[in-house]
Amino acid sequence: MASIVLGVGASHSTLMNTHWDKVVHTERGEAFRDGLTVARDRLAQARPDVVIVVGSNHFRGFWLDLIPAFTMGVGEVIAAGDGGTPKGPQHTDPEFAQALATELVNAGTEVAISARLTIDHGQAHAIQYLLDGIDVPVVPLVVNVFAPPLPTMPRVAELGANIAAAVERIGGDKRVAIVASGGLSHQLPWPSDWTAPDGEDEEFLVEAWLNGRGDWEKYDVRRREIIVAARPTIFEDFDTQFLADLEKGAMRPYAELTSEQIVERAGNGGQELRTWLVMISALGFAPGKALAYAAMPEWLTGMGVAVIEPTISDSSDRSNQ
Repeated sequence: MASIVLGVGASHSTLMNTHWDKVVHTERGEAFRDGLTVARDRLAQARPDVVIVVGSNHFRGFWLDLIPAFTMGVGEVIAAGDGGTPKGPQHTDPEFAQALATELVNAGTEVAISARLTIDHGQAHAIQYLLDGIDVPVVPLVVNVFAPPLPTMPRVAELGANIAAAVERIGGDKRVAIVASGGLSHQLPWPSDWTAPDGEDEEFLVEAWLNGRGDWEKYDVRRREIIVAARPTIFEDFDTQFLADLEKGAMRPYAELTSEQIVERAGNGGQELRTWLVMISALGFAPGKALAYAAMPEWLTGMGVAVIEPTISDSSDRSNQ
């Protein structure tokens, strides 16, 4: 029977590679880098046969013409290479991915599928840093966190629980790891309502989100100029409490947050916490271990890394949800 052997959560930022030199000699930069290294080593020690990478997509593979709540890559996966992340085809396991998608749909969690999925730094950062040197196929699962209406947090938690149950049903002896990429708190200079952009920058971004399919690089220079010029807004108290609750296994209240509450407490970029919740729920809300946290105004983001080991009680805990 296939089983989940490890869960990992790690923040990403579009500025991680391009602006790494701004933090590399600071204690904050070293702490975050070391946390990524420890998480990578834990993944290697877990010896996964496949890694489900749960992340977001920053309008390089999905556009306003079509954005499902959840999309699973079940065939070819191509990394866009934005922000200095890996570019090109990725190592995948289409048979496992298709079986997983089928099980999720049968369980009532409808996921869209893509046989040729483009991922961006929302997942490629995890591949770059957490799977460095680990030859393992990935199954990307993209969660819509940017184009309202967003999937509700209870629905996201249900997805995680159904992933765990599906992995058990698929059969075989695969060892499965789940990596969540996103968050923690940050505020992006993006329109709060894509249907009503305010000002030239927001109008440009909405135009890029609507018309960028197959031509996203045309818009990328100005997009990055808008992002780099943004005022850093990080909610450190929220981030530290989030990681403390993760360590205590006290994450269930987060599954009841509304999108409005997340924006108030963690900024609009905090909507990426949905990716962490998928992983946390799949691990049965078990207690974890925070490996690093650093507020990185240079990257506009509160950057955290954590791991969760599966516990014997996970299966029974999920069956009671």
